[in-house]
Amino acid sequence: MNNSVVNTARLLGAGLRALLVLTLVTGVIYPLVVTGIAQGLFPGKANGSEVKADGKVVGSSLIGQQGYSLGYFQPRPANGLGENSVNTQYKLILSGATNLAADNKELVKQVEDAKAKVSKDNSVPGYTVKPEDIPADAVTSSASGLDPDISPAYADLQVHRVAERNGLTVDRVQKLVDDHTEGRTLGFIGEPRVNVLELNIALKDLVAKD
Repeated sequence: MNNSVVNTARLLGAGLRALLVLTLVTGVIYPLVVTGIAQGLFPGKANGSEVKADGKVVGSSLIGQQGYSLGYFQPRPANGLGENSVNTQYKLILSGATNLAADNKELVKQVEDAKAKVSKDNSVPGYTVKPEDIPADAVTSSASGLDPDISPAYADLQVHRVAERNGLTVDRVQKLVDDHTEGRTLGFIGEPRVNVLELNIALKDLVAKD
């Protein structure tokens, strides 16, 4: 009986020591080491890829934003976004895909409506946007609904409208787009892209200088 109690106490003590050691290693030391390395090597990414304007954080380069006026470049549609309808105490934005099939009538209508709007909004005197010239990312949302980038083709399509509304020349706005066009990652991964938030911040700065 005494041996059983002693053995049990010994096992409990060993288990407690193991718990404390593992808690220290995995709960304190490891997070501090990883955080230190991240902050030392790539602090920008470690802190959420924040984008600043006028000394304030205005967003993340990884998350798209909606609600820009037509004086700015427009992002991809956000048809995958919705609002929390269960816990209404907080206004939460939910992201995700629409889960609609390519031949779904609702999706087809969304695309056709978006195509008509893009054509109307971006057609200015001397420059007409034809529906067949509109790239896919201008009328379809990404899987998350939060894609921060658009294709160079969609950015180029918006240049004339942005130039007219801001009293800028087309060449200056086009140069702005070209300067903010990123190539494929490592030269072969993904597609060329333009970050809408960063482009619009540069546009705002350009307008302010005139």
